[in-house]
Amino acid sequence: MDFAARRQTLEARRIALAGHLLEVEHALDAPMPKDWEDRSSERQGDEVLETLGLHEMEELRQIDAALARLVEGSYGYCQICGDEIAAKRLDLLPATPFCSGCAS
Repeated sequence: MDFAARRQTLEARRIALAGHLLEVEHALDAPMPKDWEDRSSERQGDEVLETLGLHEMEELRQIDAALARLVEGSYGYCQICGDEIAAKRLDLLPATPFCSGCAS
């Protein structure tokens, strides 16, 4: 398994997520419009951004955990059963800690 490529993929995704989270934070900190209808639309958009931000923070946590597993040498092995995680699964979900059998 090419751990350098996996690390690079995880780190690139981490950088992208962190940048987008900053954009979300700035959007949420923007002042609300004075018009009631505009404010209502803005609030709906904020709720979407908040949910997106929460999902992205969870993905960041998963990426950080995967990077830690790379350092300790357990990356690519299921954290439940200990079997090797299929390369195709890691291609799709590079931060996954579980093989497909244990994930389902």
